[in-house]
Order: sequence, then structure tokens, then C-alpha cells
Amino acid sequence: MGAVPHLTELYDVALLDLDGVVYVGPRPVSHAPEALRQARTAGMRLAFVTNNAARPPERVAAHLTEIGVEALPDEVVTSAQAAARLLAEQLPAGSKVLVVGGEGLEVALREQDLVPVSGADDGPVAVVQGFSPTVGWPLLAEGTYAVASGLPWVATNTDPVVPTDRGRAPGNGTLVAAIRTATGREPVVAGKPEPPMHREAILRSGATRPLVVGDRLDTDIEGANAAGADSLLVLTGVTDPIDVVLAPARLRPTYVGHDLRALHVSPDALRVRAGDATVGAWHAVVDGGGLRLTRASAHAGSGGAEGLAGSAASDGAGSDGGVARVRGAASDGAGSDGGEAPVRGAVSDESRVGAGSDGGEPGQDALDGLRAVCGAVWAAADATGDAAGATGNAARAVGDSVEAVTGGVVDRASVEAALDAARITRAPARPY
Repeated sequence: MGAVPHLTELYDVALLDLDGVVYVGPRPVSHAPEALRQARTAGMRLAFVTNNAARPPERVAAHLTEIGVEALPDEVVTSAQAAARLLAEQLPAGSKVLVVGGEGLEVALREQDLVPVSGADDGPVAVVQGFSPTVGWPLLAEGTYAVASGLPWVATNTDPVVPTDRGRAPGNGTLVAAIRTATGREPVVAGKPEPPMHREAILRSGATRPLVVGDRLDTDIEGANAAGADSLLVLTGVTDPIDVVLAPARLRPTYVGHDLRALHVSPDALRVRAGDATVGAWHAVVDGGGLRLTRASAHAGSGGAEGLAGSAASDGAGSDGGVARVRGAASDGAGSDGGEAPVRGAVSDESRVGAGSDGGEPGQDALDGLRAVCGAVWAAADATGDAAGATGNAARAVGDSVEAVTGGVVDRASVEAALDAARITRAPARPY
């Protein structure tokens, strides 16, 4: 039997998000440069697709090269380019466009034979808005005057935050909200998850079998699903495991991996599907409104958990194989005799949760646990009409509960308890 192909062999182009995937601020994400070099060697082409419209492709490529990721300007696709193409399809060449943003938008407009201007009195026939750290009140005011007058308004994206090396900072969505609030109007959005961005990436990369790689459910993954493309979610950015578990169908990735080294892993070790509740040594069950996660003892390692996990809660699964008990249990957690009872969201094990002793790759065990939990919860939610997505919002904003089975719910605390007891919690990625 031949070797199982890796993702690099199944897809011709990786459409890579940047912030939280390849870099965070001025530094590369751990293992990203080497993983991408290996992907090129394996024959996969790369396109760097970003919702950040602040910089033109030349500057983005230069930054990538500086941090050890080989990149050419032609391999960079920005939301500024998607927005400029959208406007160029509606406006005559030479039309003036008011830019509420920076250099990236100005360069993209000129590429499409449009003329960037900075004031509402400069004769613009449209407004385009994109992220730039230099945007202040005066420029927001000019944009507001122009939008209020009825001019077409295109936003590169509405991401509420951007990741930086100091944490999360206000993104273009925050700036768009200022003009929206002042005018009562809504922009046409060009960036992820909207179709213009994916179309721009395909046009510029020439991809026929693209794999969308990102860290956000409500931009990268939703955009991929809308386009019918497969996606890989990496956990090096803004998405936590709990967000993946509670994701409605439109936000669910095809694959989940720790970081970009997942490109060199078999798809069977990364795929996440509703109903696949037994993965590796793990089995997850939604029963009576609770989530229960169990682990086969034969796969228990002697060391600590790997991959997504840090240290377990002090009252988590014991080395005696008892059912884990978690602080802050729901009201039905106490036994009828007033004593402590297993809580919903417990994990039973016969040893400490760790990497598989059967020679499995380090870090894969915890990832398998996450995939099993997703499989169980997604199937239960889908059985009630994808109630997890009933709010129409991203997974982080779903609320405290997900309708799972008739007559019961899987609440967020229950899922968090199971992930924590199994040590499937947010932590720096570990080696595959």
C-alpha cells in the first residue's frame, strides 16, 4: 500500500492568511518559515491572502522575506486589491475614490486605473475603507461626509480586531463601525468571508484545488465554505478549541491542526466531521444534555499532555483512573446524597492524559480528543437544525449553550470542562 499523501500533495495552492497564521506582528509564528519552505519543496504553491489592507504587496512580501518566509509580491493578495477590483467593475477608468485607509488601498486603486483622493470635497464618486494604523478622526470624518451624501461605500473587511505582538488591537471593523454609526449605512464588503476576496485569490494564484489556511472561523473558514473550498484551521491565532466545538456549520473547517506543520500531515489525522466521535483513543458522547469524553487506557502515556494542552486542572482526571471532577459544576453535578458527583463534561481515563504510547506523533493525542468532541457536538447540534448557528453570529458569540438533543442542551461550561479535564486547552503549539 502506498504512503498516505499529505495536504501538500492533495492541493495545488495554499491560500494562506497572514496575521495569526504566518506571523504575529514583526515575528513569524513558530515553525511557519520551515513548514512553508517544505511545502514549496513538495510542489505546493503559496498565496498569501490577507484582509489587512494597510500595506501594498511589495511591502508585505518584503516583511515575509525578512522573517524567513520566501515571498514575491505577485504571491500576495490583499483585501485592498479585492476592493479595488470591485470598484473598477462599477466605475469608469480615472474615477476618483475617497480612501479612508492607507498606502495599500492607494496602490490597489492605481493598479485598477482609479484615482485615490483624501477629501469629500475632492470630487470622489465612491468611498473605500481599509485598515491603516494612521487613520484618525479627520479622515473618518471625511469618509462620513462622503458616505452620508450617498456615495457607494466599499469596505475591505470588517474584522473587529487585528492580532499584534502585544495582543489584540482594534481592526478595520472598528473603524467601519464609526462611519456606520454616524451615517446609518452599511458598506459592501470585499474581504473575507465575502466572495470578492476568494475570487481575487483564485484569479491571482491560478489555483484549481485550493486549500484555505487560516486562524479565524468567521473570515477564513466561513469564506472557504461559501466558496466550496476545503480549509485548514490552525490554532496559532484568535480561535480557541472551544470556539471550534461550538461552531455552526458555516464556520466549521475541513481540517484542524496546531500550526502550519499540519500541511505535512495526512488529512485523515486532521479531518473534523460531524458524527466522527471516536478518534484515536478518544470517544465523545452527547447524552442527556451533557458531554462525556472517554479515553482508552491502552493509549495513555506516562507523561503530560501534548499539543493543545497545558497542565490539567488540579481536580481533573486522577491517576487512579477515576472520572474527572471539575470545579464550578452545574447544579446537577452534586450527588443525591449531597456528595460530589461526576459533572457533565467529565473525562474518564485510566491514567494521566498524554501522548500515545503506541508511537503516535507528539501532540496528536490532544488533537484527536478535540476532533472527537467536535464530531459529537456537531452531530448533536445538526440533529436539531444546527441550533449552534441560530444566533447568526460567530462561535465566540454563540452564548452559553448549544441545543444538542431534544429535551437537553450542551452548555458551554460542560464543553469547557471536558476539554480542560482532557487537557485540550489553549497553549502554544507543540511539535507533531
